[in-house]
Amino acid sequence: MKNSLVDNTKEALKKPKRRWLRRILKLAMWMIILLILLSVGVFAYYAKDLPSPGKLNNRQVIESTKIYDRTGEHLLYEIHGEEKRTRISLSDMGKTIQAAAVSAEDQDFYNHHGVQFKAIARAALYDVLGRSASQGGSTITQQLIKNSVLTPEKTFTRKVKEIILSVELEQKFSKDQILEMYLNEIPYGSNAYGIQAAAQTFFGKDAKDLGLAEAALLASLPKAPTYYSPYGDHQEDLKARQEYVLDQMAKLGYVTSDQAKSAKGFDVMAEIKPFQERIDAPHFVLYVKDQLVAKYGEQQVEEGGMKVLTTLDWPKQQIAEEAVRNGVDQNGKKYRFTNAALVAIDPRTGQILSMVGSKNYFDKSIDGNVNVAIRDRQPGSSFKPYVYATAFKKGYTPNTVLFDTETNFGTKDNPYTPQNYSGDFRGPVKMQDALAMSLNIPAVKTLYLAGVDNAINTAQSMGITTLQNRGRYGLSLVLGGGEVKLVDHTAAFGSFATGGIRHDKTAILKIEDAKGNILEQAENTAGEKVLDTDVCAQIDAILSTNHLRAPVFGSNTPLRFDDRQVAAKTGTTNEWRDGWTMGYTPSLVTGVWAGNNDNSPMAQGADGVFTAAPIWRAFMDKALANTAVEKFPDPKVIKTGKPVLDGEINSDGKDTKVCKTKKGKFCLPVNDSCPDNTKEKKKNVLTSHDILFWVDKDNPQGPVPKNPEKDPQFAAWEKGVQKWASDQGSDVQDNLDMCN
Repeated sequence: MKNSLVDNTKEALKKPKRRWLRRILKLAMWMIILLILLSVGVFAYYAKDLPSPGKLNNRQVIESTKIYDRTGEHLLYEIHGEEKRTRISLSDMGKTIQAAAVSAEDQDFYNHHGVQFKAIARAALYDVLGRSASQGGSTITQQLIKNSVLTPEKTFTRKVKEIILSVELEQKFSKDQILEMYLNEIPYGSNAYGIQAAAQTFFGKDAKDLGLAEAALLASLPKAPTYYSPYGDHQEDLKARQEYVLDQMAKLGYVTSDQAKSAKGFDVMAEIKPFQERIDAPHFVLYVKDQLVAKYGEQQVEEGGMKVLTTLDWPKQQIAEEAVRNGVDQNGKKYRFTNAALVAIDPRTGQILSMVGSKNYFDKSIDGNVNVAIRDRQPGSSFKPYVYATAFKKGYTPNTVLFDTETNFGTKDNPYTPQNYSGDFRGPVKMQDALAMSLNIPAVKTLYLAGVDNAINTAQSMGITTLQNRGRYGLSLVLGGGEVKLVDHTAAFGSFATGGIRHDKTAILKIEDAKGNILEQAENTAGEKVLDTDVCAQIDAILSTNHLRAPVFGSNTPLRFDDRQVAAKTGTTNEWRDGWTMGYTPSLVTGVWAGNNDNSPMAQGADGVFTAAPIWRAFMDKALANTAVEKFPDPKVIKTGKPVLDGEINSDGKDTKVCKTKKGKFCLPVNDSCPDNTKEKKKNVLTSHDILFWVDKDNPQGPVPKNPEKDPQFAAWEKGVQKWASDQGSDVQDNLDMCN
């Protein structure tokens, strides 16, 4: 009985405990259900406004614009904003960098479904305790979401969104696709985003060419790109992390222990490239960039991932840079110039093959970043061919006779009396000789005959874009009194090389967007006929004939070519501030400027033939090597029937019979005999006039003017002829009276 009572008592005590246990379990179950519902509700709440991760691979990713040479093989520059990025496929990354990234950031990447809750919990706990975890709480999938879709703030809300999107992303894409997006997205520091940009920035090579040590070092950077920067102060820590990554790669079986050990011993830090934006042909690249920005806008150029194929010939660009550098180094000290620029163009297409805007883009002491090739500079006598071509168009000929005499083209109160480079005067000369020898007085006369407006029209039709304010320019224009740009000047000379066909200068062959769609593409066109072929042939012949320039420049200058026809013209401005050489063959036109960016004068005598011509010749020799020898068309022989236009110089009057009076004066004999009160003598008598006596300047092949003295320049030109004759010990026939 007693035992039964005890048993009943024990049973009675167990029942309340079981009830409480059932209640606790039931409560726990409801709490779990509530927690699940709450989690689902939270996830549903945040998920409703989230972007679809399925569109991640199709969104517009910020990507650098690449500028290439004409082959598309040589990358000249990447234009980027805050993010320098080049997207590549996983196969172009190489297996090593993939393994290094997984080993460094997410060793369980191929096993989880986007999120590792244990890792999240561990990271949260360590964060509460103020300690750092050996491995973070974010998977590669989460990091991709964080860097590409979400904002970077550290909040509970953002973490929930990250988890939701990571799980969804794993359902939409394969592991390889996720890894490819990740390696194209993450920041590596120094504005490099994605593994390709990082490989090129830090090692100067493509991602697929990275060695084991290099791949492990790059995989170490995303954890803390600034702290671990190879250019920063924590290189020892970076090396330690790189070795950790190598150990993890060996542990996971991606490499052997020996391979990891060998990679640790490799001096990977010595392979880091100096921190400098890589830019080849910098002045040309920025010239192209300005055009791109003007057409597509700054944001599209910096972030749109365009591929730009330019006209630049990289081998010729290297020749040009060397020629400019050596030319300044060899002659700059003697002639006191610190800079030079060069532009080379294919005249048959207008394509810019080379552009060197200064000796050294990075030399601040000479304002090297300034692109002199696109700046306004006075061209000196290199402008003269436009003027003579205008005169030839008007009806004058290369054989037209002008007097090279001291002449005041201005007024008594406002004189303009230009001098020749040599300081002397040559009397009657043909236009072709005057141009080749670069005589200034005949050039000014030629501009007057051709017309200032007409000469500007010719220059602009050929490619000169300046000289817009015509009221500024007078007869000094032919001596370089108006500014031009080297790139325009070179392109305009190209019109001579092509027989008068202008091809507008261009620097871009093709532009593609980030998806490979062609945005624009240059087309070869027939060009525009701007100058008569015969006129061009006349200019070609004058500028390529060495003996024509030899009386002033000597027979052995950088302009002389014995194995091919090359036309060339130099130029020098007042006070020796600019030296020029412009020259061409039928397939290559090159212009060179030399001087100082601050416009300070060079040394006395720093003519273009001594400053710019050696640079020009050095480039032409190498650029034309192993190319076909080309000839200019032969100029037509022109006979107008007018002696002054056909080169007949009947002006010396040597041993002319004159009569000397008792007063010491001379007169011309009547009926070929002298009067009794005079004595017969022989004397040099000038029997000719300057051209305005013989032609109407606006209709040179028309009738001889009846009243030539009405031309406002006639008296000054005739006075110059008389003074020259007097200086030669001659008289002018018109000044001699008939003997009584």
